[in-house]
Amino acid sequence: MPAKVNTCAIVGLEGAVVEVEADIASGLPAFFVVGLPDTAVQEARERVRAAIRNSGCEFPMRRITVSLAPADLKKEGPAYDLPIALAVLAASGQLPVIPEDSLFLGELALDGGLRHTTGILPMVALARQRGFRTVFVPAADAKEAALIQGPQIIPVATLSEVAAHLRGEHVIPPYVAPIASALEAAPQYDGPDISHVRGQEHAKRALEVAAAGGHNLLMTGPPGSGKTLLARALASLLPPLTPEEALDVTKIYSISGMLPQDTPLIVQRPFRSPHYTISHAGLVGGGRWPHPGEITLSHRGVLFLDELPEFGHNVLEVLRQPMEDKVVTISRAQGNVTFPANVMLVAAMNPCPCGYYGDSQRACTCAPSIVSRYQKRISGPLLDRIDMFIQVPRVEYEKLLAPPNAETSEMVRGRVTQARERERRRFGESAMTCNADMGPEEVWKFCPLNDTTRGLMQAAMRQMDLSARAFHRVLKLARTIADLAGSDDIGVPHLAEALQYRPREVTGG
Repeated sequence: MPAKVNTCAIVGLEGAVVEVEADIASGLPAFFVVGLPDTAVQEARERVRAAIRNSGCEFPMRRITVSLAPADLKKEGPAYDLPIALAVLAASGQLPVIPEDSLFLGELALDGGLRHTTGILPMVALARQRGFRTVFVPAADAKEAALIQGPQIIPVATLSEVAAHLRGEHVIPPYVAPIASALEAAPQYDGPDISHVRGQEHAKRALEVAAAGGHNLLMTGPPGSGKTLLARALASLLPPLTPEEALDVTKIYSISGMLPQDTPLIVQRPFRSPHYTISHAGLVGGGRWPHPGEITLSHRGVLFLDELPEFGHNVLEVLRQPMEDKVVTISRAQGNVTFPANVMLVAAMNPCPCGYYGDSQRACTCAPSIVSRYQKRISGPLLDRIDMFIQVPRVEYEKLLAPPNAETSEMVRGRVTQARERERRRFGESAMTCNADMGPEEVWKFCPLNDTTRGLMQAAMRQMDLSARAFHRVLKLARTIADLAGSDDIGVPHLAEALQYRPREVTGG
């Protein structure tokens, strides 16, 4: 009689229930796995065979057929090892009927032990959604699985241990690890502190505004002026992840296989800085079976693109849609996969190839045509999606030697967190978490202008030649500056500062 065991597959960032059915028939010994398995699933036959034999059980030397349903869903990865082994043992009468309200996940070693398996968190989330009461996971992944409240998490070390549990010979106690403890024990950001940056007060203020509202930022300045240090210090200004955001980020890193085993929950906002030689698929995600790219790995955090003009044109242009929609959609012939991409884009660039165009002390060696061509590598539509443009000039000698009396990241982060709390209260129960998430409807609702500010905005639109998109971005930026000041209304100083962060001349073509 066929035996059935429930497990899970990963599609994008979501899970899908897979039924593993095993049938043992008479005939020459053979082992078939059907249901669109990839190479790793096909190789499970050898791992399962050795694991069963080395766990004190008998591998049936008959014709074995294992079906992974639904058959039209591609199966990848080694997480099907444990359910396949249990289905074979149940079909051969060595185990009782497997409970239908249980989900089994894990890769088997040849000696019957269970290895760390990627994607555990979204699989357990699916188990809760589908009403499974118990989830069996490798012992190394129990902390990660226990982040999802609801189903019982059974940590399993070996195949023989699972078999003894199912027979009732030795019951494995469930694992419990509340998410609150993981968040309370969150370490502080260990990167550069904003106080490490000498001078650049205008740039520091811009970083505070960007962090408070989640706004995109472009820094321009000569080499060595501190652009990279400022960008890395920005991560220390961001407020801590909420429990929901932490689970979202952890789910991404779990599927990508980048979640450290000793860190079941990502508690720091991601900071990703890919090199400009990155490919299109590396940035947005892709592959035969699409996996998240750097944009998705930066979800709820910072995506820093240093030397922005050096990135390929096609690579930069794919940023346009994620910056607007906050998601990345990868289309394949078999269907579409959507990954989240709610990131702060922070970019840095030199003003010209030599880096000293407009510098006060060192002359630029580039011809005007070369400078123009270099700056036009960044398209106008992409520049129009950036909220803030700041100049980062060289730091004077006196400021480099000045005593460190600047504000620390902790002090600035306190103001940023207060501003974010004001924004969350304003948005209520909506999915928006910061001012940068607002669409045109929310801009008109939460960013009203009085007669004075309306006149200033009208003059700015005419003199600065702002597009409709730039108009909305200026209002969102002014709303953030007002929130930092604790003001319910957008005043002239708030709007004037927001306009200062717009470029006087857009050089992109």
